[in-house]
Amino acid sequence: MVNRVLVGIDFSKASRAALARAAAWAERLHLPLIVLHVVEHPEKELFRLYAPMGDPAWFHEFEPKAQELLDEWIAPYSFAKGWIRHGNAAKEIIAEADARTLVVVGHVGHGALDALFGSTAERVVRGALGDVLVVKAPHQG
Repeated sequence: MVNRVLVGIDFSKASRAALARAAAWAERLHLPLIVLHVVEHPEKELFRLYAPMGDPAWFHEFEPKAQELLDEWIAPYSFAKGWIRHGNAAKEIIAEADARTLVVVGHVGHGALDALFGSTAERVVRGALGDVLVVKAPHQG
């Protein structure tokens, strides 16, 4: 049985749709809603050949703005808690979810990079211990 809903957001249209769907499920099932935003660091393996990595502490400078945006996004949902993490979004979402967590993620699909590395949504589906709801981005048309 599911005991909480966890939604990963990146402030895209797809993640706004995922947040709305996650909130609806949490409210309907009377469960806590955790809204997780991950400040992603460039993958060292991808960039190490092209540029030396600087001090990774500078990524923490993004946190106040990310927290401000997160607070705005969850304001309509009084029962939601917003968390900020640093690292790889898929890994952080998977690490936070257990078998009793309903994970909700948005999916946009960014073309060639998704084909090479897989989308965050795809990696979460493959790695999560429990159920995952993938919400497609709203149609652009």
